[in-house]
Amino acid sequence: MNNLLRLIGRRLIALPIMAIGVTMLVFFVMELSPIDPAWTALGDNAADPAQVKAFNIAHGYVTDDGSETGKPIPAVVRYFNYLVGLCQGDFGIYGVGTGHKVVDLIAPALPVTLQLTFFGLFIAVLISFPLGVIAALYRDRWPDQVFRVLSVVFIGTPSFWLAALLVLLGLALGHGELVAGGLPGITEDFGGWVTRMILPALALATPVIGQMTRVVRTSVVEELDRDYVRTALGAGIPRPVVIARNVLRNALITPVTVLGLRVGYLMGGAVVIEIIFGLQGMGKVLVQGVQQSQVEVVQAAALVVALAFIVVNIVVDMLYLLINPRIRSV
Repeated sequence: MNNLLRLIGRRLIALPIMAIGVTMLVFFVMELSPIDPAWTALGDNAADPAQVKAFNIAHGYVTDDGSETGKPIPAVVRYFNYLVGLCQGDFGIYGVGTGHKVVDLIAPALPVTLQLTFFGLFIAVLISFPLGVIAALYRDRWPDQVFRVLSVVFIGTPSFWLAALLVLLGLALGHGELVAGGLPGITEDFGGWVTRMILPALALATPVIGQMTRVVRTSVVEELDRDYVRTALGAGIPRPVVIARNVLRNALITPVTVLGLRVGYLMGGAVVIEIIFGLQGMGKVLVQGVQQSQVEVVQAAALVVALAFIVVNIVVDMLYLLINPRIRSV
């Protein structure tokens, strides 16, 4: 138990370090952009030095020292101010003279992306694990051959292409509620939420289903070939008991690890799927930021998605530690 707590402590200590690294990467990559945020946001009005100066002051690029353009703030100082703001939940403002907070865009959008990501993850686990186990138990027989072919087809199916196909299919069949309209609250109307979310989640999960089916099958086959399984069967222990108590538990270690890596893929894919299905998630925030050249919005959206990915992977690492007892003694 002490070893387990020590390993979990290491993961938790690494979390803020990785988070700071991500903030530095996102901030300074955006800093290297040759685009002038003031000129891009103001457009034709950027010819007015007073408006440019006001924009730069409002967004923390310069200080008002009485000169025409203001005194530029060093990037390191701005990064420190940005970090302090993040710790207070302040992602900055966007727009010209509006004072709208970026956090007001992120707050309603992030839950939609996370809901889609984890619903897709749930569907992938719900389908791929049984398929992989059945394929392993019927190795080289017709169920195995069928599921292996299906897994190859699923892996080769792009999520965005399948999403577009499902949208067209839903509209053609007269079920527009499946592919368009608002997203009900998950606690207010769970049935309506599932109805609106099922097709985007299925499109997102399909390639992962193919990948995880192959991983689960390989992992279970390796466990079935181990000596302890033959010893247990030779001792008269029923095969279903050996499979349920030993094989499946040991075989879960590798798929859980791979699944943690797939969460990043699902979260990135969710941003694209949201746009296709018209969901008001981080995809919409990113597109708005890019289309309207809102640096703060793009910066915040990229940062939030990256931080969410880090947190999820830390959680998966802890789950991996709990599943694999051999790691606890390291």
